[in-house]
Amino acid sequence: MDLITIDFETYYDREFSLTKLTTEEYVRDERFEVIGVGIKVNNGVVEWASGTESQLKDWLLQFDWKNSMALAHNAMFDGAILAWRFGIVPALWLDTLCMGRALHGVEVSNSLASLAAREKVGYKGVEVLNVVGMRREDFSQERLARYGDYCITDVELTYLLFQKFIPQFPKKELKLIDTTLRMFIEPTLELDKNLLAEHLQIIQEQKAKLLTDSGVTSEDLMSNPKFAEVLTNLGVTPPMKTSPTTGKETYAFAKNDEEFIALIHHPDWRVQSLVAARLGLKSTLEETRTQRFMEIAERGALPVPIKYYAAHTGRFGGDDKINLQNLPSRGTNANKLKQAILAPPGYSIIDSDSSQIEARVLAWLAGQEDLVQAFADQKDVYKKMASAIYAKPEDQITKPERFVGKTTILGAGYGMGAMKFQAQLKTFGVSVELDEARRIIDIYRKTNPAITALWRQAQLVLVSMSRDEPAPLGRAGVLSVVPKDCAILLPSKLMLRYDELKIHDGEKGIEFTYKTRKGRTRIYGGKVIENVCQAIARCIIGEQMLRISTKYKVVLTVHDAIACICKDEEVEEAQAYVEECMRWVPKWAVGLPLNCESGVGKSYGDC
Repeated sequence: MDLITIDFETYYDREFSLTKLTTEEYVRDERFEVIGVGIKVNNGVVEWASGTESQLKDWLLQFDWKNSMALAHNAMFDGAILAWRFGIVPALWLDTLCMGRALHGVEVSNSLASLAAREKVGYKGVEVLNVVGMRREDFSQERLARYGDYCITDVELTYLLFQKFIPQFPKKELKLIDTTLRMFIEPTLELDKNLLAEHLQIIQEQKAKLLTDSGVTSEDLMSNPKFAEVLTNLGVTPPMKTSPTTGKETYAFAKNDEEFIALIHHPDWRVQSLVAARLGLKSTLEETRTQRFMEIAERGALPVPIKYYAAHTGRFGGDDKINLQNLPSRGTNANKLKQAILAPPGYSIIDSDSSQIEARVLAWLAGQEDLVQAFADQKDVYKKMASAIYAKPEDQITKPERFVGKTTILGAGYGMGAMKFQAQLKTFGVSVELDEARRIIDIYRKTNPAITALWRQAQLVLVSMSRDEPAPLGRAGVLSVVPKDCAILLPSKLMLRYDELKIHDGEKGIEFTYKTRKGRTRIYGGKVIENVCQAIARCIIGEQMLRISTKYKVVLTVHDAIACICKDEEVEEAQAYVEECMRWVPKWAVGLPLNCESGVGKSYGDC
């Protein structure tokens, strides 16, 4: 296939730009205009074209897109323009922005300018800064030519970056980039406008009623003890911090307290409402997201913005200001937004979730064979854990005791201490004394010695990387430590990076930190294993997604779940195939027992 490198230059002004609007809003807006486009076929000379939308479409159609790979930097943007404005879809999408995130990590800038400088392939110009507010008709021939030269440079830089990246980039990951981008570029899911309007009205009415019925006054909102009491009554443990003035513990309710600000995203809309009121915000996350969905519904199908390699571990993330990774799953209004996401006519949505994948990966990677076997035999590992905690047979374990067992299995696997475990249980409405939390953590560690040994091994890996020495980690043949890069090579052949890893003398002994965008971050053995298990889970989910995509269009991925659509008459066959894919184990993970649950519905919320 030919490689076509493409870059669009478009109209923008102070209010109409990608800093003010989402990509979906911007490209679908009536103010949108293409000023020009640069095209490079294989290693040929870049061609620049400018004209009306109709003229540009005729010019673009001369290229054999159906048999070509299209390359862009931020292909979500250029792909949306090519597909939505010109009706053109290539055989495969490639993206140097996605590739940069995977190769350089997410803790550094991967803009075209930054990557070009880092890879020493050239300099990105600044002509785009000089054309703010200019329509195509406003350009003189000379200025349009300069803008064309700017675009040509961007195309060349994108092509040169790709040539640098491609020898070291895993081929499966290229296909995964394409699959992820097409969720946005080729939208198929629809939105129920009426349901969204009803939902928005209910939210607003309930918010007003909440503030009235709870007797929360402005004084209550601003009184730390009273506000803490309100949060506690809603099952939320008030975040705490050490006061820099008194040195004592106090409530972390300030606008710059990250743990408090994070409550804006709490799954319970009531918590969102109270925190929003405390912060002086006009709307809750639930309101703004519902309004955004309603606006998208007016413009067309739902482009699903999933960011490839969004996290340090390589996991997918939300994008374009509608993070579908954190749709609410608890609370009064939990499923309304999901129910508003519909399959196209004649199709159904199949949503399949990998069961306990991180806990399974952890047990398998550590060689905790009794736990691996329990997963393989489809035993209730939560009851098994509760049985050890409460020293009673599994058939006598109560529902609350099983929940503690579940929380232990899912939470204590990465070295969590007793205080944090106690706090975690409290967020789920389970109160235990600190001594009891210590006892449970101690039982988990004694019951799973191979897992605790893996934490210690990971701590030694940090020591080895800081000394530029090799070291083993986990099950043989799965991971490789790359000391010179301060990284761990994953099964995907991409790296889990700990840039500028340094060793420090801390209050409790030796500590390690690495460089992130927010500054230096502490890292330790248990955290490394958490990172590794999440990264391995993502490798597996990625391969499973590609297998599903060979038969059915993948429309969404959320954490360890994959959603696709199929024709209504193929539902039974398609669901069986999807479950088969979700239980499939890569060759490098032989012996890892995977399982899944799936559902089918006409809406995402019914799956």
